[in-house]
Amino acid sequence: MVGSGFQNIFKIPELKKRVLMSLAFLIVYRIGVHVPVPGIDSVALASFFAKAKGTLLGLFDMFSGGAFEKLSVFALGIMPYISASIILQLLTVVIPHLERLSKEGEQGRKKITQYTRYGTVLLSIIQGFGISVGLESMTSPGGAPVVIYPGWEFRLMTVITLTAGTAFIMWIGEQITERGIGNGISLIIFAGIVCRLPIAIANTFRLVSTGEMSIFLVIILFVLMVAVVGIIIFVEQGQRRIPVQYAKRIIGRKMYGGQSTHLPLKINTSGVIPPIFASSIMMFPATIASFIAIEWVQGIATALTPGNAVYELIFVGLIFFFCYFYTAVTFNPVDVSENMKKHGGYIPGIRPGKRTSDYIDKVLTRITLGGAFYVSCICVLPSILITKVNVPFYFGGTALLIVVGVAIDTISQIESHMLSRHYEGFLKKSGGAKIKGRF
Repeated sequence: MVGSGFQNIFKIPELKKRVLMSLAFLIVYRIGVHVPVPGIDSVALASFFAKAKGTLLGLFDMFSGGAFEKLSVFALGIMPYISASIILQLLTVVIPHLERLSKEGEQGRKKITQYTRYGTVLLSIIQGFGISVGLESMTSPGGAPVVIYPGWEFRLMTVITLTAGTAFIMWIGEQITERGIGNGISLIIFAGIVCRLPIAIANTFRLVSTGEMSIFLVIILFVLMVAVVGIIIFVEQGQRRIPVQYAKRIIGRKMYGGQSTHLPLKINTSGVIPPIFASSIMMFPATIASFIAIEWVQGIATALTPGNAVYELIFVGLIFFFCYFYTAVTFNPVDVSENMKKHGGYIPGIRPGKRTSDYIDKVLTRITLGGAFYVSCICVLPSILITKVNVPFYFGGTALLIVVGVAIDTISQIESHMLSRHYEGFLKKSGGAKIKGRF
């Protein structure tokens, strides 16, 4: 059934062009991941990263699709763009000018996008310089330096190369969003994470063939994976719908309003932002420890390693904090209440104005608690599987949330294109019923 849906994609010229365009840009991105920055000893760098697993460097490498470990021209990945977007989103709350731009529609959005690009380049320059200086102090376990010829020439070349690479990725993402299908930035991260899947599968088969992992355990893990993915799909699409009624209004000789609708509140309003922020903070000590050989620093880094009870408790606490913080920043019940009141809308049984905003805030607080608990469980799952079950690959966490979320969003966009052309989509009804047009 799903296969017939994919076949229908290529029957729509516009959709076919968009899908092929997206694939072409993603292929270009994956080729760039394997183009190294000049002046680096790749063997020494690989040895260094072998002992840096579980640090902030490992998190950056995941989002760069393996480019950071190879120190390719795309080593910074799309993280500077994501960081700039988050910073601007947070500044919108405190800077009146940005708040006005966010309410000016398309023109305001274009201006904010322009600021985001400038911020991306600035962050790339800063991070590129920091990486170039850090690389000069890196050595492999055998003592071999990572940088062949250190100095300002290497630093300048690295900054220019990494900044240009990030700018190019940003352009690719915008082109996919505009000319392809799905969100370009999300698809780039998605492609980087999914490309590691064959390695995990190969390692699993290797362990089964050598007898280090039983077939029974593999079957249990497969069932668990399917169940976890199903839970993520269910929760990510879950909403708390608050009923909204609009009063009838007479404008001229016509009557408007009077319809019933709802205000959808997502269970996981903050998305993957909380685990990203929490992971960055928790991995910071391990990252510092990889550069500084001081006993007390090494002790803190050891205590704050995945699988440790202290680490998991602090990690879950940070996820809860950022879930509530980011939701409070991005969703303002007062503004929603005022907009409803302005257009003659109200929640049945709740008075317009402050009572409405208080009610929305109360509901949002409750569902955010459930959302934070759900995100925490998904993010703690990899540590449990790796430390307790000895699973040879990373399953769950931020990566799985991103992969499933992007897949749902992309399939939804493809489905909407197919429905607009009166084609049968992925959700084919039973009995072979097809979606019929009105012609």
